[in-house]
Amino acid sequence: MQLESHLERTAQRSPERTAIVRGSRRLSFAELETDANRLAHALVELGVRRGDRVAIQLGNSVEAVLAVFAALKAGAVFAMVNPTTKPEKLAHLLDDCGARALFLPARNRAACEAMLGQRESLHAVIAVGKNADGTTMDSLLARHAGSVTPPPKRAIDLDLAAILYTSGSTGAPKGVMLTHANMNAAAESIIAYLENTPDDVILSALPMSFGYGLYQVLMAVRFGGTVVLEPSFAFPHAVLTRLVEERATGLPLVPTMVSILLQMDLSRYDFSALRYVTSAGAALPVEHIERLRGLLPRVRLYSMYGLTECARVTYLPPEELDRRPGSVGRGMPNQEWVIVDTNGRPVAPGDVGELVVRGSHVMRGYWGMPEATAAALRPGPLGDGRSVLHTGDLFRADEEGFLYFIGRTDDVIKSRGEKVSPREVEEVIHRHDDVAEAAVLGVPDAILGQAIKAFVVLKANRQLSERELLRHCADHLEDFMVPQFVEFRPELPKTDNGKIQKRSLQGALA
Repeated sequence: MQLESHLERTAQRSPERTAIVRGSRRLSFAELETDANRLAHALVELGVRRGDRVAIQLGNSVEAVLAVFAALKAGAVFAMVNPTTKPEKLAHLLDDCGARALFLPARNRAACEAMLGQRESLHAVIAVGKNADGTTMDSLLARHAGSVTPPPKRAIDLDLAAILYTSGSTGAPKGVMLTHANMNAAAESIIAYLENTPDDVILSALPMSFGYGLYQVLMAVRFGGTVVLEPSFAFPHAVLTRLVEERATGLPLVPTMVSILLQMDLSRYDFSALRYVTSAGAALPVEHIERLRGLLPRVRLYSMYGLTECARVTYLPPEELDRRPGSVGRGMPNQEWVIVDTNGRPVAPGDVGELVVRGSHVMRGYWGMPEATAAALRPGPLGDGRSVLHTGDLFRADEEGFLYFIGRTDDVIKSRGEKVSPREVEEVIHRHDDVAEAAVLGVPDAILGQAIKAFVVLKANRQLSERELLRHCADHLEDFMVPQFVEFRPELPKTDNGKIQKRSLQGALA
């Protein structure tokens, strides 16, 4: 079944039930379905064809949800873009996936105008928000006010549904290709172990450009629940106040958010409706688990592990938290995993190796990157020897099959639940006129999982403050990629052939 079919079925079954809440706006499933149909007809009129890519650079909003389902109904592939992505990187992503249409905030239009006009594949730019001009979402919805039924089905479940970009060790963002079948399989398994029902109300402050945040919407549409979207977790009191007002039953978090909550007086809030909390994106510290459980004793806490390439791999049943709080759990339904050594052979319980995963939720590959695809999807010891996902993450398992995260096999940093390519940050730092050399590492951090630290050598007779360098990074990188720490050094350790020795820098941090 195609992803948009779940919206159509839920709108038929429960038309008046609230689907999306954002601020003062509330859309029922019937309204979401009708507006998505109107917008889908508009996309078709604008020339979007089956398999075309539609880029969506919108924050957590009703419009973002509409854009996702309109693209699917038009038979297209949606590509989520972080709202803080700067024009130069947006240009790369649009070119990389060959986007035919782009949804973006009206406030970003002027800064991107010249760049957008140079994109060969881009045929339609749709502005969203106040003071929008040109082609806008509102104008398209008005023009197709009578187009309330879905366009004819164009895609099947084996077709691509989404391209989700994630950082890689090469520095270039990798577009994870997910089919309708991949995303349906992931959503079905997660819903099964969370035991979601139409009575659930999920409050999500996770960005929809982050797979973990996107799936909150896809899952709720599937089981008929409500999603309350918050723009971010920057104002946690406002988020918790909304949670209480909406009687939310589900709260997805990353460890950074958990750490912030633990610094607040949670006794001020009524959590009586809250049924479960999930945590993914990075391993949740045991101390945080114990404190959160003490503060919310009736709430079921699910510690999970996943990655963009397959959404989710493991979950720890809440009843196992006391016995093994450091574990990220067992494999979720309808998949299998194994830990292998460097030769691809299964390791014994307790030994460390790379986690390999097989299931219907595993991506098709990386968009336009056959070598990276071949490295991630290659034959393994599972099933009939066909290609399986090599996660690049190191784990160990105990005798009962519970998994424990150890680290990465590459130098990708996991900060705030997002993957950050050190090379991409280094390239931006090197663009500063005063910088001679730079090396970026992830350092342990109780709040972020890993914090981003830059070691920088300046050119001779140049001066540069940490604040000036961070401002430069913020001008060119998404918010979650900006370093938290900068250390200026007269030189960086190098090998005989001149390569920076990051291991020496890591050793100095230990």
